[in-house]
Amino acid sequence: MIVNFDNAATTYPKPKEVRRAVNEAVEKYGGNAGRGGHQLAMRTSEAVFSAREAAAEFFGAEPENIVFTLNCTAALNMAIKGILYNGGHIIISSMEHNSAARPAAALALDNKVKLSIADVYFNDNKTIDSFKRLIRPDTKAIVCTAASNVTGQILPIKELAQICSEHNICFIVDAAQACGVMELKLSDGINIICTAGHKGLYGITGTGLLISDGKYKIHPIIEGGTGSASSSLHQPDFLPDSLESGTLNIIGAMSVKSGIEFVKKVGIGKIHRHETALCELFIRELKKEKNIIIYRNPECQYVPIVSFNIVGVMPEAAAQKFAEQGFCLRAGYHCAALAHASIGTENGTIRFSPSVFSTEKDTLRLIQVIRKTNF
Repeated sequence: MIVNFDNAATTYPKPKEVRRAVNEAVEKYGGNAGRGGHQLAMRTSEAVFSAREAAAEFFGAEPENIVFTLNCTAALNMAIKGILYNGGHIIISSMEHNSAARPAAALALDNKVKLSIADVYFNDNKTIDSFKRLIRPDTKAIVCTAASNVTGQILPIKELAQICSEHNICFIVDAAQACGVMELKLSDGINIICTAGHKGLYGITGTGLLISDGKYKIHPIIEGGTGSASSSLHQPDFLPDSLESGTLNIIGAMSVKSGIEFVKKVGIGKIHRHETALCELFIRELKKEKNIIIYRNPECQYVPIVSFNIVGVMPEAAAQKFAEQGFCLRAGYHCAALAHASIGTENGTIRFSPSVFSTEKDTLRLIQVIRKTNF
């Protein structure tokens, strides 16, 4: 029996509603959305628009400002490179995933932008001040994760949004670890939300979303067929077409719609309480062990993620032992070099991340495996 406690990477299992939606999409939506006036194309186009409407309602956006992407990484690349197309200064946090840190660093290494990294502290006020000190007249964007994919620490998004508004800076939020476990909407002051469809929204892999409030023009980094303005060699300048070149992942879009409906039906609050209770149980039991390091601080709030290490044991070696017992946990650097540098790990950590389908019984079984495993 395989038990997935690596849901911060991809939630598994998927809800039965999502599995049904995928099967239905394969059977019914065989057209190419926005390409053609025949029955298959029109039926598929209507289905995709219904998925946009579901995402728009969930995030407080207009349907036309919902862009379907390959994943959160693609959405962040679109946002960062699209906003900084003509150069400028960008600030990212020291807890960013590589999906935000690498595109920002690549632009800086090519001398296309100036990059600053704001230190994240356990105290929100110190974190806010860290960002404020770095703002310059040419600052065009601040990019910040809503919650760390390594530790789960929640960052002061609303306060940073207010600062960005006051300085006319585009605020881009990586919401990959927040969506589905905490409320997050454009009305929080965010200009662009980038997220995965396959994590807390319970869609299938190969899905992501870029959600814009429309205030800042995002220059396309990929051009191609959009089904609109096809007689022109120029990319359309309106959303979502400007950022959706090529055939959409129709099956993926329908899975995300169904996943959002599932999250709404269960309730974000209920999901958060369930997963948090499992994390608290996990932490409470691990604290009884003298050789366990847990990367949490009482000053902070967290999404349901726990990073830990076993003294004297390499994270990957420990995770391999757990995998042999049927438990899936992610070990290493979690594609987040800055975050691990910030918390001071030498070899990364082991990450425990439950989902709505995780159980107390399986959590206790994992704890027993951790205690009994001979390293």
